[in-house]
Amino acid sequence: MPSQSSLSPMSAARSGRSGTMCFVESPVQLLNVLEWAHLAESTDRITLVVLSPTDPMTRGQLRRMAELARDEGHIVRWEEARGGATAPFHTIGGLAGALRKAARIVIGDPFSRYVQLLLTITRAPELVVVDDGTATMEFVSQLARGERLVRWHRRGGRPGPRDVVFAPVSAAARRRLTPDGARRTVEVFSAMPIDSVPDGVRVTRNDFTWTRARFGPPRMTKGADLVGTSLVETGVVDPDRYLEAVRTLARAHGATRYFAHRRESSDKLHRLAVETGLEIVRPDLPLELIARRGPIGRTILSFPSTVVHTLPLALVGTEVRVAVCDIDPAWLTENASPRAQGFLSGVTGTARDVHRLASVAPAM
Repeated sequence: MPSQSSLSPMSAARSGRSGTMCFVESPVQLLNVLEWAHLAESTDRITLVVLSPTDPMTRGQLRRMAELARDEGHIVRWEEARGGATAPFHTIGGLAGALRKAARIVIGDPFSRYVQLLLTITRAPELVVVDDGTATMEFVSQLARGERLVRWHRRGGRPGPRDVVFAPVSAAARRRLTPDGARRTVEVFSAMPIDSVPDGVRVTRNDFTWTRARFGPPRMTKGADLVGTSLVETGVVDPDRYLEAVRTLARAHGATRYFAHRRESSDKLHRLAVETGLEIVRPDLPLELIARRGPIGRTILSFPSTVVHTLPLALVGTEVRVAVCDIDPAWLTENASPRAQGFLSGVTGTARDVHRLASVAPAM
């Protein structure tokens, strides 16, 4: 059966371009590229470019995911894209030729300045955006409203000097991510709920077929596991409130393990271990794969995040229950975006096949 995402030989010949280039900066983005490639059944040569970040945990997960991508027959190109002041120039210069020749570009984070800069170089007739978590929901909404691309937790603040300088590049990238009749198609490949779809954008459902085919079903433990979040690190949630909420939630549900988000700080995780007694687990793969491989608790507890949408899909056919706890408005910091509470409530409210918990009320 021909793929909906495959470029037709005629349009490829007209454009003089061939092949697919994928740009990822996180393990989840790379996982979703593998899911997209599996569903698309594309016969195009796929080159997966890893724009490597600097933090060790993310790099470790990306290297493990790169191994899986090679096992699937994809070409992986690892770029030390942030290895010094001149690294971006070397990276972009080294990719420019291949970018101009590619027939399809797949990206994981349309908010990334790196990716936005790369988008100004390509003239590929097909663009695909794969999930980068809950940010995908905001990206599609902003594209539909014709707004500038700004991450949800930064909305409401004044643009900084770098934002002003980069504004023309960001605007050009947004134009590239807008369908243009027969000249350019845009697809969003997502497991997230998307309500307002921009005109001409095709949305393809990601149901984690590749993950379920390659891993599991998992062995389940009797207890509960708790999933960490980086809301403290992004300045949205107060650290003391978060710690007390984790302690209260773990005690109420008998959780024994805490799966750390890759962006959580070591100091915060140490404090969590000491003050809650939870075993801190630093996963070497995205949580969807960790849960699918097992062992995993019969109940997975989470605050509003991507996993409340993705884990039920990855764990279809198992008896694992995913439960989500709302963020109490009292936990938000003074610097949190005015949109933070509404956005986080929307993440929880639109999740399917999850058990919704009332917000815990820690005594402070």
